[in-house]
Amino acid sequence: MDRVINLTAIVQREVEDYARGETWKAITYPILDSSRQTYAVLVVPEYPRKSRAGIVVAARVVDNHIIVDEDITDKPLWQELVRAGIPREQIILAYAGEKIPEST
Repeated sequence: MDRVINLTAIVQREVEDYARGETWKAITYPILDSSRQTYAVLVVPEYPRKSRAGIVVAARVVDNHIIVDEDITDKPLWQELVRAGIPREQIILAYAGEKIPEST
């Protein structure tokens, strides 16, 4: 259980970092659902809008895996997670078509 809690804390921290970034010409909102261990960042472009609001990164912790459901950034979340100490084998890039294990 401690490992899942640790994974959750790392995922939350790394996803929240995308909401703090200075690279967006927009307002960023972290979306954090700790009870479901799901974390995302919503980007709302400043007016006048040239693009739509949307989720730029989304990830969740399921069992002992991190499932990245969305990542349209130029700084991939999986790389940040690996830098934070998460083995790549525990990270599933669902948005890129990687298969989610049956147990998750």
